[in-house]
Amino acid sequence: MGFICRLPDLKWVLINLTFNMRPVQYNTKVKLAEIPDGYSGEGFQTTSLDKIVGLARKNSLWPLPFATSCCGIEFMATMGSNYDLGRFGAERMGFTPRQCDVLLVAGTISKKMGPVLRQVYLQMAEPRWVIAIGACASSGGIFDSYSVLQGIDQVIPVDVYVPGCPPRPEGIIDGILKLQEIVQNESIRRRSSDVYKELMESYAIQ
Repeated sequence: MGFICRLPDLKWVLINLTFNMRPVQYNTKVKLAEIPDGYSGEGFQTTSLDKIVGLARKNSLWPLPFATSCCGIEFMATMGSNYDLGRFGAERMGFTPRQCDVLLVAGTISKKMGPVLRQVYLQMAEPRWVIAIGACASSGGIFDSYSVLQGIDQVIPVDVYVPGCPPRPEGIIDGILKLQEIVQNESIRRRSSDVYKELMESYAIQ
């Protein structure tokens, strides 16, 4: 909005613009994290260590986007202001595996890219989780050919699959919420269990 006025009229213009501004709209639908089950009293609460660690991990995911095709564009929209993935504690995007704990694989993975994806996964510190975004990452999608990996679960374990070609941002957000449920309910001793060790050994991961 542009205007031309004389200097004596500038005061009136500034007052008019001030009173005609749109009111600030505050978000009144803020939802706080649920308190873990336990015993609480005045000024204190007791609960198990698993639940406290799970609550902290759930709301502080650090995603590593591994985008190779059109699903990556949908993920960019998910991170935008319209959908705002940061509302769920996953706002900090990292592009080095050593600082991230969630690998978001979005797009077609060729068989030549498989070892690279596996190397990125191995460089992530435990605990780490994987989300396969879209049909190509989940099952190869429409590319049933000799050069395309028919699902990234052939090289690394996957925790959540997000269907779609490509999935809408709502689907990606739903996948993040499903992963948050897994993270919150996971025992801190799961990574030391025999079942988890067998899973890693099936992928030749020490």
